[in-house]
Amino acid sequence: MAGKNINPIEQIKLNLDACIGKKVKLKANKGRKKVVEAEGVLENTYPKIFVVKLDQPHHIKRMSYTYADVLTETVELIIDDHKISSAVM
Repeated sequence: MAGKNINPIEQIKLNLDACIGKKVKLKANKGRKKVVEAEGVLENTYPKIFVVKLDQPHHIKRMSYTYADVLTETVELIIDDHKISSAVM
């Protein structure tokens, strides 16, 4: 019998749950050739989203994204030199 299969979005959430409080680099594709790059700390994970508290003193202090953004590679997260994806870390 095969073990319990975890869907890719659940796997991404589990990967991020283990990284709360760690430094993160993110690159988000905002469409129309607009890409946002930022660094911060993974502040918290919630059932549908995760929150990154930014290091830079901008007017935006936190950014939130869905796990589906990571799955579709709209958002690229790098924690401890590892890219976060649905694959096991």
